[in-house]
Amino acid sequence: MQLPIQSQSTIYAEPWEAGAGAGELAEIARAADRAGFAYLASCDHVAIPRRLAAAMSTVWYDPVATLSFLAGITEHVLLLSHVAVVGLRHPLVSAKQYATLDHLSGGRLVLGVGAGHVQEEFDVLGVDFGLRGPVLDETIDALRAALGQEEYPEFNGERFSFSGLGQKPRPVQRQVPLWVGGSSPAAVRRAALRGDGWLPQGDPRDRLPAQIATLKRLRTDAGIEDPIEIGAITEPLYVGEPGWQAGRRTLTGKPDVLAESLRAYAAMGVHQIQVRFRSRSCTELTDQIAAFGAEVAPHLN
Repeated sequence: MQLPIQSQSTIYAEPWEAGAGAGELAEIARAADRAGFAYLASCDHVAIPRRLAAAMSTVWYDPVATLSFLAGITEHVLLLSHVAVVGLRHPLVSAKQYATLDHLSGGRLVLGVGAGHVQEEFDVLGVDFGLRGPVLDETIDALRAALGQEEYPEFNGERFSFSGLGQKPRPVQRQVPLWVGGSSPAAVRRAALRGDGWLPQGDPRDRLPAQIATLKRLRTDAGIEDPIEIGAITEPLYVGEPGWQAGRRTLTGKPDVLAESLRAYAAMGVHQIQVRFRSRSCTELTDQIAAFGAEVAPHLN
């Protein structure tokens, strides 16, 4: 699941999140860890312009700081940046941050990356917004080199070049998994050709099979035989009957009913699902997390 509180876009934030902070975030992370969730995710925005603030809000926690905080209070759950706009930073800076996070967490990092969409962020940081796609492509390649096991990584590209510069600590993992986010044709192609995983951004169920087919075709055409982790973001969920207006698109009901609906994702070729629960308080959310782990998850996989 993507964590609440750390990003508060009006598209998905619940009203109670506005008054929540580190204590509630920790409580939710521990609940997900106990319930056997695969990963917790955190978003990335540096600064939100006034023209977008009403819809997006300006609440966006830094993903490295947030995931590092969570690494210290959880034991098993993986830590995913969904997604880091790594094109905003030099790849050696990102490599230093995320290698340290993987090291401190005992090898629990999944690095999710995306192109970004807020032009003002790029402008203020001196990055060409119009070239964000090519910049991300090269940044991914540079990060693969910089997040490997070599203390002195080497990379020579059009925009970035480094050698003879050592970075420790190294990641615990031999190679940090790199998942690409986005559902545009460019993002799907990037995931197919450069990713270890694909994180679609809200594709409805009826679009996913065609997107997955395109992803697989691109990999086959490129001669890539390595497996790729395909994800999906589900509809909002509520385990049981909410007794309140949880939203027209929310999937509600008994655990076996929810599980049957969610198994349709696996039938499409999806390997992992990212879930979000409707809730009116932190306590209701942690109760939902526990119920999902105990009553719905056993019907999956």
